[in-house]
Amino acid sequence: MAALLALSSCLPPADVESLSLEATAAAQDGGPTATPLPTRPQYNPGELVEYIAQTGDTLPALARRFNTTEAEIRAANPQIPLDATTMPPGMPMQIPIYYLPFWGTPFKILPDNLFVNGPSAVSFDTEAFVASQPGWLKDFSAYAAGAVRSGGGLVEYVALNYSIDPRLLLAILEYQTGALSRPERPDSPYMLGYRDYNRSGLYLQLIWAANTLNNGYYGWRTGLQTSFELPDGRLERPDPWQNAGTVGIQYYYSRLYSGVEYQTAIGPDGLARVYRSLFGDPWAMEDPHIPVSLQQPPLLLPFAPGEVWAYTGGPHTGWGSGEPYAAIDFAPPAVIGGCSASERPALAVADGVVARSESGIVVLDLDGDGDERTGWVIFYLHVATGGRAPEGVFLRAGDPVGYPSCERGSATGTHIHIARKYNGEWIPADGPLAFNLEGWVAHNGNAPYQGTLTRGNRVVIACDCSDAASQVRAGEPWP
Repeated sequence: MAALLALSSCLPPADVESLSLEATAAAQDGGPTATPLPTRPQYNPGELVEYIAQTGDTLPALARRFNTTEAEIRAANPQIPLDATTMPPGMPMQIPIYYLPFWGTPFKILPDNLFVNGPSAVSFDTEAFVASQPGWLKDFSAYAAGAVRSGGGLVEYVALNYSIDPRLLLAILEYQTGALSRPERPDSPYMLGYRDYNRSGLYLQLIWAANTLNNGYYGWRTGLQTSFELPDGRLERPDPWQNAGTVGIQYYYSRLYSGVEYQTAIGPDGLARVYRSLFGDPWAMEDPHIPVSLQQPPLLLPFAPGEVWAYTGGPHTGWGSGEPYAAIDFAPPAVIGGCSASERPALAVADGVVARSESGIVVLDLDGDGDERTGWVIFYLHVATGGRAPEGVFLRAGDPVGYPSCERGSATGTHIHIARKYNGEWIPADGPLAFNLEGWVAHNGNAPYQGTLTRGNRVVIACDCSDAASQVRAGEPWP
């Protein structure tokens, strides 16, 4: 990949036409008009278009976004090594495009590094910022997740669990509720607009917002979601050149708004204006957080050599519901059954420092700085309270992290759930950077929790039945 880094990172001329939304809406269904946003021209089938690689781009995702194939992209860009995982940010590329109608605007709202709760958020103090603002959020408090939390504390807690930059959540709250500028709190318990009895109140509305943002971000990041439908039934296909952070926001507002409201929210006078007024120009703070051809460090299976555990869950959500499919599950041999804590501990898959230890959760920080927003981290869920590794302790690979249980989250039986993050970004369990534990590589199935582990010609099939076909032995020599 070193050769790629030497390539020019100059931007090509913009290939964008400035067409009004009035013309776009008329062409679709005679919908409402709004402030003009740029759109793309129609392209000839297979036409090569200029593209500048963005942080976290992978060839499978680019192929899906541009409605083409990996083989065609490689043919047009022979400089890309066969073993490439993530593309070098700023690398010029030529991509064959196959036009699809209703592509959205190229206007970009937020860079990816300001979407995830990564290195760019380390110096930001959420509670201090909220306290400095005149809006209602500074005087707000609510009981959530076992503690009374301030308004800023709620935002920080949701940002931590979903790994979304707290500034994005604050900008959304300000845009939709005036949380940082207005003294009067909205009367509705559905202050972000999602009307569901199970999502009543600020904390649960923020959870819904964070989960929805992640569904859009990682759906675009992987290329598995390239279109979505607005409440009025109109189809939205994000512009193929878009970045994941912008599409995450577009998807979020597509769950709430149609027509002028939607176009305003995702345009320069919507969330982008509010974010800029609060925190400055986000594009001046762009800092690619996913490096060229990112590689996973060597990881062990999370149980002792010689032990046989069941692969009970193929790729599924790392946290929340839906995307990202960053996690996989293992269950120890049943001793008592049900949800009793296991007598066999889950182990550290690599050396690291415990960056967080709380009900059901242990976060192992592999770079050793104790901050889960930087470098590689391993996220463990359903860890029993008794015997859980404390925050701040250094663990060597193979040391106990804690005992599998059903604590925290949704679980139908005792198991351990593990997921990876890098610089705050959840890393999908399948794809160019698939989960690899002692050579066992994770693959998606036809639905969440399905899928396989493969090592050479050996295949293990995920099943919560813990049958023989789902069993994996740790510590076996390769191959």
